[in-house]
Amino acid sequence: MNWYGNWVSLVVLTRKEIKRILRIWTQSLLPSVITVTLYFVVFGEVLGSRIEQIQGFEYINYIVPGLVMMAIITNSFQNVVGSFFLAKFQRSIEELLVSPMPSWAIITGYALGGVIRGSIVGGLVLLVSLFFTQLPVTNIFIVLVFTFLTSVLFSLGGLINGVFARNFDQISIVPTFVLTPLTFLGGVFYSLEDIPQAWATVSYFNPILYMVNGFRYGFLGYSDVSVWLCFGVLTALLVLVFFGTWLIFRTGYGLKE
Repeated sequence: MNWYGNWVSLVVLTRKEIKRILRIWTQSLLPSVITVTLYFVVFGEVLGSRIEQIQGFEYINYIVPGLVMMAIITNSFQNVVGSFFLAKFQRSIEELLVSPMPSWAIITGYALGGVIRGSIVGGLVLLVSLFFTQLPVTNIFIVLVFTFLTSVLFSLGGLINGVFARNFDQISIVPTFVLTPLTFLGGVFYSLEDIPQAWATVSYFNPILYMVNGFRYGFLGYSDVSVWLCFGVLTALLVLVFFGTWLIFRTGYGLKE
């Protein structure tokens, strides 16, 4: 297939993913917005009035970037793992795999679907936050870069999960037992300087810590770790996961039964 055919197939797959997201918006967009709104109420208004400030920022301002990033991570992952596994369950993925469409185009198409859903939900959560606080933006470029790279990373992670999942229960294992603990322990609700040193040391091994802090730096101009380190960790993970995903599709491992 020539470059034009590859481009058309990529556009068609991406458009299918977008239509799916918008068609079931009450399941794909609304739940996360409602959940994070409750976080704003409980952590921002109730606890925030007692904590007052953290690292010189109002508590609700400090946690908003983390909550937005949490929504981006969760939705990027869930969109791809759900969409790909459903295609496997319906046996329609076989038609895609035997088509002339190259592996990179299939991966990119599904990943773009996750990026779009994650970005939409992140934007909606950010809009909801305006009802609770006025969040400054220090560097919009950093905000956009971390939004895009993080959503791509977890979209690819969702794709890998979708490849190896054998039933509907297995597509919820990673979000429940891996992503949720990592996001809650990734600096969303606290600063590393305010927790015991032992827990701070453990947090440095949590990759989500670097995504949350890099994203927060784009808004507040503050990060517990160097923003360049955050970018480096995120980029390294993205390259590693993309190569792993490409290798899976290239060899057919986990796809051919």
